[in-house]
Amino acid sequence: MPNQMPHNLDAEAALLGCILIDESIQSDVLEALKEEDFYQGSHREILKAMKAVYGSHRPVDIVTLNDRFDRDGNLARAGGLAYITELAQLVPSAANYHDYMEIVKRDSVNRALIGAAKNIAEYSAASPDEREALAFAEKQVYDVSQREDGGSLIGLSDGVAVQEVIERFESIQKDPNAFRGIETGFRKLDEITHGLQKGNLVIIAARPGMGKTSLAMNIVEYACLKRKNVAAVFSLEMPHTEILQRLLCSYAEVSMEAALSGKLSPKNWKNLTVAADRLNRSKIFIDDSSVTNPAQILSKCRRLKSAEGRLDLVMIDYIQLMEADHAVRGSDFNRQQEVASITRSLKIMAKELGVPVIALSQLRRIQTKEAQLSDLRESGAIEQDADIVMFINRPEVGATPEEMAKSNIVKGAAELVIAKHRNGATGRIQLRFIGESTKFIDVEDQGVTDEEPQYGKKPQPPQEPDEGEIPYE
Repeated sequence: MPNQMPHNLDAEAALLGCILIDESIQSDVLEALKEEDFYQGSHREILKAMKAVYGSHRPVDIVTLNDRFDRDGNLARAGGLAYITELAQLVPSAANYHDYMEIVKRDSVNRALIGAAKNIAEYSAASPDEREALAFAEKQVYDVSQREDGGSLIGLSDGVAVQEVIERFESIQKDPNAFRGIETGFRKLDEITHGLQKGNLVIIAARPGMGKTSLAMNIVEYACLKRKNVAAVFSLEMPHTEILQRLLCSYAEVSMEAALSGKLSPKNWKNLTVAADRLNRSKIFIDDSSVTNPAQILSKCRRLKSAEGRLDLVMIDYIQLMEADHAVRGSDFNRQQEVASITRSLKIMAKELGVPVIALSQLRRIQTKEAQLSDLRESGAIEQDADIVMFINRPEVGATPEEMAKSNIVKGAAELVIAKHRNGATGRIQLRFIGESTKFIDVEDQGVTDEEPQYGKKPQPPQEPDEGEIPYE
């Protein structure tokens, strides 16, 4: 029949027969098979019973299988005792079970793909948003591929897995920069994190106005313009023109206020021209869609990685403006559950793409103390899913002129607090914020530890670049 789904009943029967006659293959085969891998309903019932017997730590044979069917009352649905006995006599040995399983798995995947194609067609016919339709289609196909990639337990007895870790340590011992992640351009931060590692979810959190976007874009700027990485930037809050304004002024070290008020000097224009040329040649890709979800971001990142041959960094601004994937939204789905779903999806995305994902997050507005992990807005799942959580402290933000004059708060002083680091140390990093060019810079060591804030000591201003000189050349 032309519309019949792919299947091979002989291969299904032969594979079940192999399981019945050879106890040594039962472990591998039963763990690899799923009920939906079989086309015929009776074969699905038999596999289900075999898994139940195997799960009760008994060998799978005609006697134990028949006993299971007697208790469940499903013997007739499995084809009867005569059919099960016939399966055990169908093949003389289990030598070819791999071949039978490949046929069964092939047809199972093809049926799943046909089902996914049908779902895509139905969803696309009713979807008012082409982006959601594309994301849905990619997820349907990806789910089929993931179904066949369940992973496996890694044994240590052969020494291979342990030796891989030892060799990794040896490589780092010989070269401290081996396995170094994406460098941020902030010396102390790179020392603590050894660069942002592949598969990590990095949260930068702060109250509004602290410079979350500026810090994240400074990292993107350094990673792409200095280290030639490929980055995807998703800005749910700012249009791409504002993002580019920040990038240009930060890289050229030009006052954005002067640029927007038409007060640029010839030197400023020279620096901006050089910066524009460098940005034109960079691999920074910006998406300023105002409404997006993790599935759409993942879809775009997959396409970018395929087109460019690589993807090194993803930045998302910011979590609280995102929506959960369409599949998990519902009328009884509250915002805390939605944010939890978003952060979990972002962590999974980081692992799948093999890149660090920087996601910005708001802190609760009512805050009279130093930021803590419990201040992350709307969901404790942000803390749970993140590999690194960093807070930005800038004492001058919110301070009155009188407080600035009376206290030891230094204008531009900033502190980056690493509150969580799954694979390393936490700590405090002293920075300086140059507001006119929306740029954070390192503060030189002042003979004090980084563990305590140093707002009372005025950092040395950076040296003025020579005429037409901008960094990273």
